Amino acid sequence: MKTKIVFATVLAVAVGAGYAQTLDKAKLDQFLDRLAAKNKGMGSLTLAKDGNVLYSHSFGYRYVNGAEKIPGDAATKYRIASITKTYTAVMIFQLVDEGKLKLSDTLDRFFPQIPNATTITIAHILNHRSGIHDLEVDGSWAMRPRTKEEVVARIAQGQPDFEPDAKFKYSNPGYILLGQIVEKVGGKPYQDALKERITSKIGLAETYSLAIGQTDVRRNEAVSYGYLDGWKEAKEMDFSVPGGAGAIVATTSDMAKFIQAVFDLKLISANSLKQMTTMRDGEGMGMIPFSFAGKTMYGSTGGSGSSGAWLAYDPEEKLALAYATNMKIYTVANIVSGIFDIYWHRPFEIPTFDPVDVSPEILDRYVGVYSTPDAPVKLTITRRGTTLYFQPPGQSAVPLEATAENKFKIDPGVFFEFDAAKGLMTIRRPNGERVFTRDK
Repeated sequence: MKTKIVFATVLAVAVGAGYAQTLDKAKLDQFLDRLAAKNKGMGSLTLAKDGNVLYSHSFGYRYVNGAEKIPGDAATKYRIASITKTYTAVMIFQLVDEGKLKLSDTLDRFFPQIPNATTITIAHILNHRSGIHDLEVDGSWAMRPRTKEEVVARIAQGQPDFEPDAKFKYSNPGYILLGQIVEKVGGKPYQDALKERITSKIGLAETYSLAIGQTDVRRNEAVSYGYLDGWKEAKEMDFSVPGGAGAIVATTSDMAKFIQAVFDLKLISANSLKQMTTMRDGEGMGMIPFSFAGKTMYGSTGGSGSSGAWLAYDPEEKLALAYATNMKIYTVANIVSGIFDIYWHRPFEIPTFDPVDVSPEILDRYVGVYSTPDAPVKLTITRRGTTLYFQPPGQSAVPLEATAENKFKIDPGVFFEFDAAKGLMTIRRPNGERVFTRDK
């Protein structure tokens, strides 16, 4: 599951690129393989047009244990995290199409214990406008198997963030509840409903939901990793916690087939698809929009621990992109935009990912302990050889990658800038920046 960062526009570029008749597969291979070679990412990609696969490539490993490394392949399945919500929304709309559920039905029909249940509708939840408070869990609670009742009880503890439909706020617990509504209305466990309503209908042999447990390499599922001075397995929620909001695993080829089937109306009605793709505050009902090269696409993104996924569909070209990763280091949005640039033969230079060389003498100017009156923490900067290391209190030291003589980064999205003369270190993140002063 993820804390959602919604993109209404991922990349602002000029209109004019048409469908590339000749796909530059060699350049796509080079781009993806370099991500793996430089420890910036690994995973799988499928590009399909009108249901026909144009390109499929896996890079990196699905499992690493010391010297043992098992490469990923086309059959490797990944946690697709919040893209699960699109599958859940499709099943909700199937129930609507069958007359078994109304978008105006209120939540108290199923979960009267949830605050504001009498005024929260199915439509509010689909649109992330319910006001249901996020599922507050500490690390240990979410890592262990939980019953459906335990998860609902945890959701019910939260007080509403706002009145239903007052505004948009991305809601994981809302879709957890929708997953259980699929079960209550259909009379079958979520994983069985998924099989009956989606996977068996359109021939998805490598897509399923897990009601409990963790990633299992024996099922050709990709284990998630970070890379800090070596491979480190990332902690992930037990599948019992995210449920209909994030418990599906799939191959990228199955993901591409799924989104094509949705737009081909093989799973839902035209009216339901229209409602799914009608946006309010940049969010549809189980889908979000993307803009690449002036083209509007629909789909979803997902992230959990160090895993992530992206599913996008261009209705005009009938083009589907399905990307999944088990090492989310280089920003997934940048990877996807690069893939589309290559696909449409737009200017794109494959990053070298080679750090800038900075002499030990200069690096020593930045070594020290830094603090700020805004936060009760002390951050330590050390040097080993030609690399600076950043160490927050109580955590292991993390290497910094030099991008300039006084600028460094930790992927994804943490940037450091030093002013040795003033003894300052500025740390920039997507949600802001903070300045630290070196202790004397």
